[in-house]
Amino acid sequence: MALPLYLRALPYTRSRSFPQTNRIARYHDYIRFSTPGGTARIPLNNPKVIGVANFRGNRRHQEDFYTFSALSLDPEELRLSVKHSHGLDWDPSSLPDALARQVLFVGIYDGHGGSTVSQFLRQELHGIFESVQSSHIPDMLAWAKELGGYFKRFKGGALAPWARPGHEARQKMDLEARATLAFFEIDRLLAIESAAKECGATASVVLLQSLDNPVQPFFTSEKLSLTVAHVGDTRVLLTAVDQGKVTPMTENHHADTRIEATRLRRSMGSGLILDSFGEARWMGALENTRSLGDLKFKPFGVTPEPEVRSKLLVEGPEYSHLTLISDGVSSVVSDEEVSDLARAASTPRAAADRIVDFASEMQSQDNLTAIVIPLAGWGKITGPDRTKEFREDRLTQMIGMERLQRM
Repeated sequence: MALPLYLRALPYTRSRSFPQTNRIARYHDYIRFSTPGGTARIPLNNPKVIGVANFRGNRRHQEDFYTFSALSLDPEELRLSVKHSHGLDWDPSSLPDALARQVLFVGIYDGHGGSTVSQFLRQELHGIFESVQSSHIPDMLAWAKELGGYFKRFKGGALAPWARPGHEARQKMDLEARATLAFFEIDRLLAIESAAKECGATASVVLLQSLDNPVQPFFTSEKLSLTVAHVGDTRVLLTAVDQGKVTPMTENHHADTRIEATRLRRSMGSGLILDSFGEARWMGALENTRSLGDLKFKPFGVTPEPEVRSKLLVEGPEYSHLTLISDGVSSVVSDEEVSDLARAASTPRAAADRIVDFASEMQSQDNLTAIVIPLAGWGKITGPDRTKEFREDRLTQMIGMERLQRM
């Protein structure tokens, strides 16, 4: 495997073989890939592998958090997910067990009303995602019904096939069901935490699985399965090599957006109130109608059920990178600007810094987080930086604004 030039000096650890085992291994902070002599490891916390910029901004407290790790999941479950999402017959049987099980997990969590929930997500969501089992589903759905209100009529969504005890062995979960169960499990665990009644967090989780054989790292993989599980208004953007065009992989879960307006109108009727700034608030308090935590509002339709989207990224290379951003960034920087800010950066970390620095210059009033995940087309974007002049004009207009805001 030829590493990209910017990764040539990156240290990794060689390993000859991995034992075949049915036990699901604990998540870890490195990714494995195939080499002619066996396998090798690359640490995920290297800024050339995944780039992160995290800034408190003008807030007194940091409520944005993030995490990344490599999960070990059932290969047959992954095979089913690939079949459901992409119509492909991916065969893990010829791969070493550790590589057949490997999925990269990257999460961004934007807290509101306090950091209790977003910090809990940083510490626990990836481990819960790895460990949940279909046998947990009947009890989970029974707990959800006890929340009352909206959840009295909740049928389980992606979890419905396993809703009755004894049905959990009928089929494997796919990644959509696993994500849904993990998000609900977070809320059930938080139910004993009094702070989680008043505060919550939005979340976007990116899952990347190499379908190559031999297995390649996500940043050189020629065939990559992308799954995004999402609640709230954190965002995941997929940038193409061709002209840096952006494909949003998430849609904001606000009460006045298409998906949420339809869901809430059917189940809850009216609950949308405009605040003094003319911004929509559900039950007069929440901007987001899907979130983790906010347990006081669950009976009124605020659900932890994630919206899950998948996409097959194939050889070309067609895509340059993925960007995860908190709403402190997206409130002042457009998707196209986010893409163009990253295109000229030498490393993923430099790209994340450019995005957060620009959002700070735009006087964002929130915490700021950007995570940049390089793909096989990193550094190969074609065409001009189409938002460069617009960004320069915006920066010029901001001169003196910080001083005026302090007056």
